[in-house]
Amino acid sequence: MVVTHDIQSRRWPEPAALLTLLKPITWFPPMWAYLCGIVSSGVWPEGQWGLVILGVILAGPIVCGMSQAANDWCDRHVDAINEPDRPIPSGRVPGLWGLWVALGMSGLALGIGWQLGPWGFGATVVGVLAAWAYSAEPVRLKRSGWWGPGLVGLCYETLPWFTGAAVLSLGAPSFEVVSIAVLYGLGAHGIMTLNDFKALEGDRQMGVRSLPVTVGPEVAAKIACIGMALPQMIVISMLFVWGRPWHALAITALLLAQFAAMRIMLRDPRAKAPWYNGTGVTLYVAGMMVAAFAIRTLGAAP
Repeated sequence: MVVTHDIQSRRWPEPAALLTLLKPITWFPPMWAYLCGIVSSGVWPEGQWGLVILGVILAGPIVCGMSQAANDWCDRHVDAINEPDRPIPSGRVPGLWGLWVALGMSGLALGIGWQLGPWGFGATVVGVLAAWAYSAEPVRLKRSGWWGPGLVGLCYETLPWFTGAAVLSLGAPSFEVVSIAVLYGLGAHGIMTLNDFKALEGDRQMGVRSLPVTVGPEVAAKIACIGMALPQMIVISMLFVWGRPWHALAITALLLAQFAAMRIMLRDPRAKAPWYNGTGVTLYVAGMMVAAFAIRTLGAAP
């Protein structure tokens, strides 16, 4: 009881809890996607390494970290059911600190995005607005099992990929770059759907209509697998058409390995979804970089 009283009366957040609030493990996908954009632009960043480093930090710790803080603040009631040991419901980040962190980092993101030029700043504005639209009322796209994961997938993969290419190209990326970035962003819908499995019970109680809630874990897992596989198949076909057969074959091999992992996951989706997010997703993002190298010369700035 003494511990409970200490937690409830805490005025300042625990430093470790603040780091947990920002979920560093989630920073990798947008950072990786930004690097994919750099590679696919076809522009060697000689003398521009500062833009590369700044963009990676912006995409990961700042914008993604901000989105995680905003999501935890808006989800604090759901987390009290699903994961009561999370920083906000446990009281380790007390009072309005979660909201202040999210708002402060939103401002920081916009300030740093301004340093990346008009394309970088515009993309940052989109990313910040999307983060709040996903989590906060009255929009709260997270309530939809279709729109929510779709928005997150595009913001995790497509937006930073586009930004990395645009910042170095000093203009809009080529059709090849945009199309590949969009396809991998659409495929990430499946990754986000599998991520919803861990919050199944709380989502059901709080009226969040994720796919695992609305159609059940088994059907949701199949939809997720199809959603991840189809865009990669289209990428493979496009690379063959564009004269990049070896890259296409490499992504084919990675996709076949994903199929093997999917078969294991589909035997018990509720238990195996977290496992797949650590194995199949690694193969997925590896294919992203292969595709980025494949279109490097196709997407090069003139």
